[in-house]
Amino acid sequence: MMRFDWKKALRAVAMAAVLMAVLGGLGWFLFLIILLTGVLPVYAVWALAAVYAAGLLALILLNSDYLGPRGRRAVGRCMLCVCAGAAIYAAWGAWNDSIPTLDDRSLLLEQYEPFAENTLAARLDGPASLRFDDFTVRRLKLDGATALYPVYAAFVQAVYPEGDYPLYSAGSDSPYAGIVRCTNTVNAYDRLVRREADVIFAAAPSADQLAQAEEAGMELYFTPIGQEAFVFFVNTRNPVTGLTVEEIRGIYSGSITNWSQVGGENRSIRPFQRAANSGSQSALERLMDGLPLLEPEQEDRISAMDGIIQQVASYRNYQNAIGFSFRYYATEMVTSEEIRLLALDGVVPTPETIRDGTYPLSSCFYAVTAAPAGLPDPRETDPELDAFLDWICGPEGQLLVARTGYVSLPVG
Repeated sequence: MMRFDWKKALRAVAMAAVLMAVLGGLGWFLFLIILLTGVLPVYAVWALAAVYAAGLLALILLNSDYLGPRGRRAVGRCMLCVCAGAAIYAAWGAWNDSIPTLDDRSLLLEQYEPFAENTLAARLDGPASLRFDDFTVRRLKLDGATALYPVYAAFVQAVYPEGDYPLYSAGSDSPYAGIVRCTNTVNAYDRLVRREADVIFAAAPSADQLAQAEEAGMELYFTPIGQEAFVFFVNTRNPVTGLTVEEIRGIYSGSITNWSQVGGENRSIRPFQRAANSGSQSALERLMDGLPLLEPEQEDRISAMDGIIQQVASYRNYQNAIGFSFRYYATEMVTSEEIRLLALDGVVPTPETIRDGTYPLSSCFYAVTAAPAGLPDPRETDPELDAFLDWICGPEGQLLVARTGYVSLPVG
């Protein structure tokens, strides 16, 4: 039997390192750029790792005397199989990523910034009856849910002094930087409890958020400012057009697992969820009424700071998928011709069915304020805050709610 030559093996390793440095320099440079941006998919990492590891091992074996001619041919065939497998795996990942997603974390909110050129924020026909001076606007800091930013940006545009209200204040020299933010439902409730925001605009909080407020010694106050529908949607190729509330509970608790159980095709159901304490996930938990939820679908990604991590997967529009959101977000902010809103209990979510309450998952969204427990509602001690919330609930504020695309409340 031929002895394994360690010197040749070490030379092979050195040769492989040089080969990878020369031939793979550009590829690794691009790899590092993508890695630093935090958007490299995990399937690309594993495909690259498999090819380079297999190539390294093949070079070591082929440059030693350990293998005969047949062994060398076998190593070559194995290397080709690894490359083919990595290519197929990467192609599958790329195809999977090409499927349309619905995820408010990636929404471009800048198009709704108040006073910006060509802003999409709704406007009144004339000046608002309430106007704030610079001192007041510096004190009333706003935050809220992603899907509600367009409506409170419209409030700011009507009432606050004209100026630059950047969503992201880092590096901005605007005197209004940090006044109007949109950090999403989870962070907005956190900032309100820490007294870093005066008013947030959001759906009702989760049980965890209420508990966190109580632990911090804060009491939350809710002013309804509009109505919205919690909606479920599927791929347009899915023949199911409606479900009952009980069927939704069955899908998200795991007792219904196939579309054929609810009148669809023989396909397993992929129910997507949102991150804990987000507005829509809290709405789902309230809908479940104590039933345990399935573990949410996860996705892997590469982050420059965190390495390979998992997060709750955003809705991906597979033919067998089901997801949820709020009607305005799904129909106005992220329009897609490839998803269909489902009727619930035979009622389609429309402004009319939300307003008259026939759609079963209609609810209010709120302007939320907070004060230390034992102290009065901030509206009782802050006349500017009270005037602002009164104006929002009045004819002009409700007109902006309606023009934004939400369902306004009765005024009178």
